[in-house]
Amino acid sequence: MREEFVFSLITRTRDKLLKQAEQCPEQLRSTIPEGFNNSILWQMGHVLTVTDALVFGMSGYLIECPTTYRSFFGNGTKPADWTEAPPAWETILEQLKAQPNRIQAVLSGKLSQGIAKENFMKAETIGELLAFHVMHESTHSGMVSGLLKALNRKP
Repeated sequence: MREEFVFSLITRTRDKLLKQAEQCPEQLRSTIPEGFNNSILWQMGHVLTVTDALVFGMSGYLIECPTTYRSFFGNGTKPADWTEAPPAWETILEQLKAQPNRIQAVLSGKLSQGIAKENFMKAETIGELLAFHVMHESTHSGMVSGLLKALNRKP
């Protein structure tokens, strides 16, 4: 798998997600429409947090997201369970914008490197982790698309 292709795919996928985030009016970022468990704020924080843990944590590199992010955005969490204010929208978006560059800077030349941690994906290399990451982020981009449509419906 060519590195240039993988890193370009990561950047394109993230750019799409960030463009979707820009479409969400400030007053609707934390709104959870009927039929959904999470908000667009949660979706953005989840992608950031899980990418950090998945890409860096499983490949043995430093995780940058504060550990508190997991209680807000980790798997199985939802805004209804939050007992304090989540990280700010602007903070999350800035971190999302910077993350693809860090992925490339840290992992360039290492896609065929094995990973030591067993994982539910059965990934064996950093390149396979990155492939799963793109699929995961694309799934959440689809959720954001659905949320935007539900939030913009007029009663």
